[in-house]
Amino acid sequence: MRKPIVAGNWKMYKTPSEAVNFVREVGNSFVSVTGIDIVICAPFTALDRLGEAVAGKNMALGAQNMHFLKEGAFTGEIAPGMLVELGVKYVIIGHSERRQFFNETDESVNMKVKAALAAGLVPIVCVGEKLAEREVGDTFKVVDAQTRAAFAGVSQEQAKDIVIAYEPIWAIGTGKTATAQDANEVCAHIRQTVGTLYDGETAQAIRIQYGGSVKPENIAELMEQPHIDGALVGGASLQPQSFVALVQAAHKQ
Repeated sequence: MRKPIVAGNWKMYKTPSEAVNFVREVGNSFVSVTGIDIVICAPFTALDRLGEAVAGKNMALGAQNMHFLKEGAFTGEIAPGMLVELGVKYVIIGHSERRQFFNETDESVNMKVKAALAAGLVPIVCVGEKLAEREVGDTFKVVDAQTRAAFAGVSQEQAKDIVIAYEPIWAIGTGKTATAQDANEVCAHIRQTVGTLYDGETAQAIRIQYGGSVKPENIAELMEQPHIDGALVGGASLQPQSFVALVQAAHKQ
């Protein structure tokens, strides 16, 4: 059985004090929750204070991006080791907003994946198609290519630790959500792709999330699907009550 994972992607929201207040409001809601990984992917500026705030609350920290080098003259960038020292466990890599607005490429995604693994971080690798690509029937082609590129040079044992987030770009922040069946079909194809890269055991071990306008109202239906192992949640993760409801709904599945 794959352990479900629900991760909140706060994007460019919440100051450090707002982030700490969020954790205070969530309180001990997750202390007794077992069998599910709960992650908050916060802005870099909030990670230090959040590390102290989430201690003992059954929540892990995630970053939203990182550089692929250990250090260097790269103004404004964050190295993997800097995240590790703050207690970060997960890092989102290749989110569609990074690809669209900050020139992330399949090549840079792959370099970041390998750097994250080398540093002991768990990559959450985002793949997904644009609306135009979906409309012409290229969904499988796009996610297949992105998955293969992200895993290039990654060993079989390392691959099992990676989390893949299928995020159809047309569903991010739009209120539109792929049907649970459609999302499961794409996640199944991604799992099949991993199987061709490694083997069936690796494909069955890897966790695949769905992301794209996930809410407390639809997360249970999504996670009922056999190939969906969790959710990467944007807007609905920003309010404490909503995030608790998301985790509770996911936990019941």
